[in-house]
Amino acid sequence: MSPGTTSDLQLMTRAVHDLVARTRFPVAFGGLVREHSVHVSSIVGARGRTIEGLIVREQRGLGGRALTEKRPRLALDYRSARGITHDYDGPILGEGIATLFAVPVVAAGRTRGVLYCGSWGQTAVDDVTAAPALRIADALAAELRIRDEVARRVERAQDAAPESAWDAAAREQVRESFAELRAISATVSDAALRERLAAVERRLAEVAAGDQPAPSASVQLSPRELDVLACAALGSTNAQIAQELALKETTVKSYLAAAMSKLEATTRHAAVAKARRARLLP
Repeated sequence: MSPGTTSDLQLMTRAVHDLVARTRFPVAFGGLVREHSVHVSSIVGARGRTIEGLIVREQRGLGGRALTEKRPRLALDYRSARGITHDYDGPILGEGIATLFAVPVVAAGRTRGVLYCGSWGQTAVDDVTAAPALRIADALAAELRIRDEVARRVERAQDAAPESAWDAAAREQVRESFAELRAISATVSDAALRERLAAVERRLAEVAAGDQPAPSASVQLSPRELDVLACAALGSTNAQIAQELALKETTVKSYLAAAMSKLEATTRHAAVAKARRARLLP
């Protein structure tokens, strides 16, 4: 398993800060999984430095159990907890932590990291107390899952050979990848990642255009107008587009109408054709 990217580590740091801000626990830390172990990279609220650089192996300690079992684990009194190994008593008790709550970050069925919440005194943990930590872990998992999918799509798209003549199946694959990248991009909050996706989308459109001359003037469509048109190019109905992009069907109709107007097209098929000639779509 490869180490987490810088952006993944930044996501972990943000999640750990959110834990302290949104839960009742004064100290939080967490790390991504690498080589079957949790590598703690972010710590907030600690009194000392005993947790820094902590590496928790699978099945060992509280976090190792959470990693392996893919479910939260709680030690109300960490020092006397019997359901875990005590490999990491030095760092945890050295920080003075009494209650420790470990929440796995599970994306696509795989534990990608573990978030920890701790307190220096024994703290009761009920559903209300645990809920914010679980939501933060779910949000982090969703973001990591999106990034994984983006990386996979980008790699596949960049591997597309710029052949001058493709068969219909190959061209349709490129168009499907373009539409999927647009849908993924709409859910990404990272501006740098969105720009990387946009560059790949432009590359796909250029590759699909082949030797056709570039248009002298390009129509400017909004991101959402292009999202809707990319889905329409695959033959999707307004209802299907709404489901794919998490929009209302009336909103889809509005975006489609705006795109048709800008492209001076009377039908969606004509709009798609003109968008392809303008190299807005592959």
